[in-house]
Amino acid sequence: MTVVLGVDIGTYETKGVLLRADGTVVARARRQHRVTVPRPGFVEHDPETVWWAGFVEVTARLLAEGDVDPAEVAAVACSGIGPCVLPIDASGRPLRTAILYGVDTRADAQIAATLAALGEDEIMERSGTTLTSQSAGPKVSWLHDEEPEVFAAAAHFVTCQTFVTGRLTGERVTDHATAAYYHPLYDRRTGDWNLDGVPGAPRRDQLPDLGWSSDVVGEVTPTAAAATGLRAGTPVLVGAPDAAVEALSAGVRRPGDMMLMYGSSHFLIEVVDRPVSSAVLWPAPYVFRDSYIAAAGTATAGSFTRWYVDILAPGTESIDEVFTEIADLAARSRPGARGLLALPHLSGERTPLFDAGARGGFLGLSLEHDRGDMARAVLEGIAQSAAEALRAYEAESLAPSRIRAVGGGTKNAVWLQAISDISGYPQEVVGGSGAAQGDAMLAACAVGMTRPDRLDDWVDVQRAVAPRTDLAPLYARQSAAYRAFYRATRDIVSDLNELRSHDQ
Repeated sequence: MTVVLGVDIGTYETKGVLLRADGTVVARARRQHRVTVPRPGFVEHDPETVWWAGFVEVTARLLAEGDVDPAEVAAVACSGIGPCVLPIDASGRPLRTAILYGVDTRADAQIAATLAALGEDEIMERSGTTLTSQSAGPKVSWLHDEEPEVFAAAAHFVTCQTFVTGRLTGERVTDHATAAYYHPLYDRRTGDWNLDGVPGAPRRDQLPDLGWSSDVVGEVTPTAAAATGLRAGTPVLVGAPDAAVEALSAGVRRPGDMMLMYGSSHFLIEVVDRPVSSAVLWPAPYVFRDSYIAAAGTATAGSFTRWYVDILAPGTESIDEVFTEIADLAARSRPGARGLLALPHLSGERTPLFDAGARGGFLGLSLEHDRGDMARAVLEGIAQSAAEALRAYEAESLAPSRIRAVGGGTKNAVWLQAISDISGYPQEVVGGSGAAQGDAMLAACAVGMTRPDRLDDWVDVQRAVAPRTDLAPLYARQSAAYRAFYRATRDIVSDLNELRSHDQ
């Protein structure tokens, strides 16, 4: 039996899958973990205990539960949350905890400095978009400004999957899809790093080499084989951002196809037929050569539900239990949550507001509201956030022709239906093993087990969700109230943020 191994390291858990040559599943495994929030706006992972230990444990469980001889593993691919920033020394040892993607908003000052140094036009030419908390470049500059000893000691600045594949092979190579989010350090005009004029930029030798997600970067070393149980010499791919391979696992390959990921945040990827520029979307290469995407993301989604359930039921650990709890509560209410409205911006907001200082809130609370109404308001607030991101695509003349919904949140029927009802878009729900499956699909292509044009056979479309047109007037009014709630409270929240900073 020949199999391929895919492992995805997410915000709150690591998942893995072993697939046969026909795409059938041999084994699945998962391991939960948490982020750390050392200060407001700072969101981090411990790369040893979260990234590497997660990969090792999940791989060992897959081999054992699938009763697979390591010699049967034809190739390994790993994806991770991104873009993250982790400084490592020459031996690959982390020099600090890893700074996470757009949910980490620490680099506002560095964004402003880079904008002043380069100008908006040059940044748009290089990156195809503006600088936001999703941009990893300013976070590298933050290390230069705030932790200069760490910055100077760094042999490389890497992201999640590059750290893991580096441990496996000894090679430090970052995929183009991730590097493109290190704006403005990556120049899409040349497909290479460009550090000219960037304040606090690293040296060129501190950045990894570049490769394509679908390419083999190296082989499992004897040391890594001893740690993971894999066979020394097993091919390892460059790796990919989790959202990109999640899209691949859903069959998102053709222009107009979109993935809408229901996770700790919403992430959206639409395949486009050419490189695009946008002030509100994130253009990037896709996982194959000469393929392109336009991405977007909210700051919170499942993390809002997790926060809400933690408030109601502290100690609930299982992510599945969290989704079940809040879905059951929300189902007791009705569309519109009886006039209760929630802003989900617990970690600021990304597309289309790009407001790191935005915060959450409830409006319209009364003594008649119960836990079910609050739960539905949470889910409808998240759905409004996703619908705003979809409207950003429409404003750029990139309305999707097909949406594939993926991720653990699709099990929450209220959340899923609310997004279709509010946005007006139908969705096709895709099952499978998500990004880990996309990793395995890439690995299968890399070693000739299948071809990209045959990957549709590996996609599990489970059901369709249609918008309920009779609710369109209700949700149109709610959408207007949602936008007005944010605008009306923006200055108040700014003052509160200043008060919080003064108290620290």
